[in-house]
Formats: sequence, C-alpha cells, structure tokens
Amino acid sequence: MELKVITPSECSLKFHQGMVNRMEVSFHKYGKVMDAKGKIDEIACLEKRLQKYKETGNTEWLMDVANFAMIEYMHRGTEFFRSTDSDESPGLVHRGGRESSLPHTPTETQKAAIVSDFYKDRKGD
Repeated sequence: MELKVITPSECSLKFHQGMVNRMEVSFHKYGKVMDAKGKIDEIACLEKRLQKYKETGNTEWLMDVANFAMIEYMHRGTEFFRSTDSDESPGLVHRGGRESSLPHTPTETQKAAIVSDFYKDRKGD
C-alpha cells in the first residue's frame, strides 16, 4: 500500500506504517476485524489505550488508539460520515489548559480581528 501525501509535514508515514504493522499482527492473532463487529466496544478499547499512553508515554499506544478509531469507522460505515466545517470544531486545548477555537497559527485576517476585538471596549486608546 502506498500512501500519497501532498503535504509531508502534516502526516507521519512512519506512524501509518506502524498502524498497518499492528493490524497485520492482530489479524494473525485474532482474525478479521469484521468478525469482531458487535462483540467489542472500540471506543472503550481506544480510551483504555489512550490512558496507557498518558501513563507510559509509549507512542505504540497511540497507534493502537488510531487503529481502534479506524475499526469504529469501519464498523459504523460511511453512512454516518458528515463533513463538518471549522465552526463545529471543538477547538484546540493549549498546554496549560486554555481552550481556543482559533487555529494555532491565525491568518492575517484573523490576527486583525483579534487585535480589533482587543481594543473594541477600551476607551481613550
């Protein structure tokens, strides 16, 4: 399988290959993904592995998280897919806990709006 990436800085081929490698091993250990449909809770499995990553820092758990997200997608099918726009995004959580719906690198228009909003309620400035 060849994954074509237009913007290489936005994708980790090593991570994707790690996902594929783990799915291959799982196939030989447990059988086909579709044979497990309705038997496991993929989201619970994903959450357990995310917790393991938080506890250990072992990035292999992140590959497992991504694989369980993919399995959930495969089991639910594309009829549940709905493309969303930025205004529906849950936003970003910055280090330190601050939440923002703004992109981490605002556009020039967004920067101007931020500055404008900052000064809008100030008097005498």
